[in-house]
Amino acid sequence: MKTLQTAFFLFVLVPWVNSAPPIQQESLQFYEYDTDDTMGNLIQQDYEMQSKDIRKDGTNVSLDTSLRLQGDDSEGNVRPTKDTNLPTCLLCVCLSGSVYCEEIDIEAVPPLPKETAYLYARFNKIKRIAVSDFADITTLRRIDFSGNRIEEIEDGAFSKLLLLEELSLAENRLLKLPVLPPKLTTFNANQNRIKSRGIKANAFKKLTNLAYLYLGHNALESVPLNLPESLRILHLQYNNITTITDDTFCKSNNTRYIRMSMDEIRMEGNPIVLAKHVNAFSCLRTLPVGTYY
Repeated sequence: MKTLQTAFFLFVLVPWVNSAPPIQQESLQFYEYDTDDTMGNLIQQDYEMQSKDIRKDGTNVSLDTSLRLQGDDSEGNVRPTKDTNLPTCLLCVCLSGSVYCEEIDIEAVPPLPKETAYLYARFNKIKRIAVSDFADITTLRRIDFSGNRIEEIEDGAFSKLLLLEELSLAENRLLKLPVLPPKLTTFNANQNRIKSRGIKANAFKKLTNLAYLYLGHNALESVPLNLPESLRILHLQYNNITTITDDTFCKSNNTRYIRMSMDEIRMEGNPIVLAKHVNAFSCLRTLPVGTYY
């Protein structure tokens, strides 16, 4: 009982925190959030305040009272996770629509409270993402699975997440990309094992809001096809890209075409010599970063 009580005080909800920090792009330290220090300070402050309420006989406030402190009565009823007997919001930290399940060695996506908008499940041991994981959580806007062991994502796992804008699958073991939801603005799949055959020809074509695409440190042999006009940042560094065509970024049949939104393309660490493909960059405002001789 003392262990459960201690876990509760360490992970009790801090109701006065109203929003989740924005996810950052790779060029702005994508994997590092400003939440870690802040979260630690808030949890410590709350723990110290709660400790003053411990009765002299060594017992703590009741579990029902503890759950009410989370600010959402529905969270107290979240079923136990697949890996422990603790409800998700005692195992993780639930903060007003955000769920933080980082570095707790879970092996599957935990059941989430209704109305969850932000899920941070970095640096765990998750191997698989199933359709059922998000079937009832259509309010998600941001998901971060960086630093897990994900090898498989079921077809349609993200199909109902019509509000999802930011998704990170970086530092996993993926061989292919899943079907991505239509409103994504940021997608990070750096440091996986993805080859070109693992990306469908139209994987990005309909993502008309996609601005940041990170596919560095994979095993791609070519640049993905049908990149959307909305794309601003494209990272393809340290793959195995050996060829590029005049239609990869530009339109060979339209010499006046300019790709206005593209600000940065990284292709260093690939075996391709970019100087041999100058026509492929004629529509770009800046040349890609990479080897030219």
